[in-house]
Order: sequence, then structure tokens, then C-alpha cells
Amino acid sequence: MTTTSPSEVRPDPPHSPSDRSLAEFGYRQELHRSLGRYASFAAGFSFISVLTTVFQFFAFGYAFGGPVFFWAWPAVLVGQLLVAACFAELAARYPISGAIYQWSSRLSNLTFGWFAGWIMVIGQIVVVAAAALALQMVLPAIWSGFQLIGTDPAPTSADGAANAALLGVFLLALTTLVNVLDNRVMSVINRVGVTAEIIGAVLIVVLLLTHSERAPGITFHTEGAAQSGLFGALLVGSFTAAYVMIGFDSAGEMSEETRDPRRTAPRTILTALGAAGLLGGLIVLGGLLAAPSLTDGRLAVDGLSYVLTSSLGDGVGKALLADVVVAIAVATLAIQTAACRMLFSMARDGQLPFAARLARVHPRTGMPTAPALVVGLLAAALLLLNFASPEAFLAIGTTCIVMLYLAYAMVTGPLLVSRLRGRFTSEGTDERGGKLFSLGRWGVPVNALALLYGLFMTINLAWPRAEVYDPAGGHWYFQWFTVLFLAATLVLGAAWRLHSRRGATATP
Repeated sequence: MTTTSPSEVRPDPPHSPSDRSLAEFGYRQELHRSLGRYASFAAGFSFISVLTTVFQFFAFGYAFGGPVFFWAWPAVLVGQLLVAACFAELAARYPISGAIYQWSSRLSNLTFGWFAGWIMVIGQIVVVAAAALALQMVLPAIWSGFQLIGTDPAPTSADGAANAALLGVFLLALTTLVNVLDNRVMSVINRVGVTAEIIGAVLIVVLLLTHSERAPGITFHTEGAAQSGLFGALLVGSFTAAYVMIGFDSAGEMSEETRDPRRTAPRTILTALGAAGLLGGLIVLGGLLAAPSLTDGRLAVDGLSYVLTSSLGDGVGKALLADVVVAIAVATLAIQTAACRMLFSMARDGQLPFAARLARVHPRTGMPTAPALVVGLLAAALLLLNFASPEAFLAIGTTCIVMLYLAYAMVTGPLLVSRLRGRFTSEGTDERGGKLFSLGRWGVPVNALALLYGLFMTINLAWPRAEVYDPAGGHWYFQWFTVLFLAATLVLGAAWRLHSRRGATATP
């Protein structure tokens, strides 16, 4: 198989200004360019999906951090905004699917960029599985009939973990179907779902804050935290915010399907993260203030579902939980779509096994069908770990965050080197003749802080804390799951690279 670099020119003639922009990078327009600004925003916001992720990890954050875990939220938001600002610059200059892979390759070299893309796409597949598991936090709270296996709905129990896997497989079947239909269908579902999620999130914030049981000063307390000390509580409590605020780069992933991507994608990357960060922080604060009790143990097990149904009543609470179900479904769809675009982009360059098949786009639907099936099947296979042990729920969730944080650092790192060497330029215009988004003189300090933050959080998230990953003891592989999974990803990737080079000459 002959491999090609991301910059190798393909001679297909352009058909529009956007097509010409893509042709500059050596590609022809195959995906259907039909997404507007709101659809681009929806791609990033639905990947973040503040309702999905906050409801899924609130209980964990509270269990290990106590009320003070709230303050990890603004800290993570600031750190991720630094990363997003760097990504906005790159989205304006490289509006190509497979954003992390493409950006890293062009800022460093093809091998380094390939590993960034490889880590990112494996991480995205794990995120798909983690998002699908979130249904367990909501559906049984709406109706006990959704507990199809056993009687205990807690995701940390054997019954809850197995039921979460079963519900997740059903959801993945639906999202995979949508991902092979048509990008216009996918876009409509995304936009409608994001609109419903934003409305639901605002309602939840208002209702929780108007049903407060205590003052905001409670957020300075660490009572009930499983981690000792303020710093330890914040480090582990930051997992919740870290899990929520990833995926804003999806607006860049969808660049080849977005109109005026150089102008649109940078803005939607920042607005998606900003909106999700603000809403998520207010939901966390509202949940802490409105919880019937901070000491009865339920907040650390049932999380926000318990707060909604207890504080707002079954009727209103369950109606809002139904909106969360919509958010979870749309989030799983958006994350799977982003992973599909990464597979497509790498396969288009001949950089993956079965590249010809994975790079094929259906001419009528404008969708890469094979990547959707691959992502769906692999994510479903990961869900089977939940049948083995309830600890898999946390292991899967934390692993996907680490993978994405590391992939992000493999972009911000080369970008900083490029700035320091004077190779990164702020020149250029977008599709409407305006200046490309640029950090200007703030580029180096913002970029350096983004890289340091990303590396710090990667280590913090991957650190094998026994009390976090193996609280019951006896499952050393769950304690080291993230490290082992990352090592296996790197070894498998290196093996493929060596194998592919034996029969092909790689373009430098």
C-alpha cells in the first residue's frame, strides 16, 4: 500500500471558493458542504454536551471532592479556553477534517502527527462508549422499567454497570444508523438536540437556583470528600470538569462540511466551549445548593438525578431528565461523527489499515460509511467491560479524557515550537476577506500556558490512584487501566507503522 502525506496534491478540479480552499491542501471535495454557523456550533457543543457529562460525573466529583470540587470547574475552563484559542487559530488556517492529525502533521512531521491522530481517534472511540454509558444515570431515574438487568440502578453496582452497557449498545445502534444516512439528517438531529439541551440546561439552572437550600459559601467546604486535604480534593474533583470540557475541536473536525470554515470554525470552537463552560458551572453550583442533603450519601451515588427528582418533584424532575436523555443521544451521535471524520481523514492519506475502504464517501449521502460502522462496533465492544466489573465505568471515562488531553498537547506543543522559531504566521484572510483569527502578540504566552496545563492534567488524570480506580481492591488492572490502555495504543500504532513501511515508501 502506498502512503501519502497530508500535503500531497490531488488534481480534482475545484467547484466553489470552499472547494478551492480544500484543494490548496491537496484534497478534493467529497463530503457535502452544507453546515452553517449554528450547525458548526452544534457540532462542538453536542460533543461537550454539558447535560450528558455533568449528570454522568457529578456524583464522582462530589464523592471525591465534596462541595469544594466546584472550584475545579473555573480552573479547568480557563485552561481549556487557552487550548481552544490555539485551536481556533489552527482551524482558520487548516480547515480540514481530521483536525488534530492534520494540524499536528503540518506543524511537526507526518510521523508525530500520525501518532497524535491515532491517539485522538482511539480516545474518541472510548469517549463514544463513555457517553453511551451515561444513559444509566438518567433512564432508570425516569422509569424503573429501564433497569433491564437486576434491581440496583447505581452505575457502581454490578446490576447498574451491566444495565448501562446494554442501554449503551442500543444507543450506539441508533447513532451508527444516523451516521450512515445523510449529513443533512445528522445536522438536523444535532441542531434540534442542541437547542433542546440549551433550553433544558437553562431551565435546570433557574429551577435549581430558585430551590436553593443553602448559601454559595458551602462550596468552600470539603466535608464528605473521599480525598484528604483541599488540594487532593480539587485534583480528583477536577475529573468532572475535565470530562465535560473536551471535544470543542469538533467544529474543526467538521470543517470540510462547513460553509466559510476559515471564518466559522474558529468562532464556533470558542463559543461552544464558553457556552458549555458557563452552563455546566451553573448546573454544578445549582445542584450543590439545591440538594436536599449533602450528608446522606445519595449525592455521591445518584448525583444530579437525585437532586432534580427530590427538589423539583417527580413531574418536573423527570421531564427535565427526559431532556437529558436527548442530550446524551445527540452527544453520542456527535462524538461518533467526529471519530468518523478522523478515521476518514487519516485513511484518505493512506495512513490506516484498510484505508481505501475507510476513505470511501457515499456520493449520495456524503457520509463515510465504513468509519461509522467501525467506531460503533469498537465502542460497543468496550461497553462489554462493564459486564466484567463496575469499576470499568470510571476506567473508560477517565481513559478517554487522558487520550484526548494528550492528543491536544501533541498539537499545542508543536504549535509553540513553530511560534518560537518564527514559522507560524498570522497573515491571511478568510472567505469574506477578513483577517484570520489570531492571538497576535499573546500567542506565545497563551500557547505555553495551554501546553503546560494540558500536560499537568494528563498526568493528574492518568495517575493510578488506588482509592479512585480500585476502591474495592483486587483489580490492579483497573488501577492501571489508563496507563496500560495508552501503552497498548502506542505499541499497536508503532507496530502498524513499522508493518506498513515494509511494503511502501512513505513520503517525507
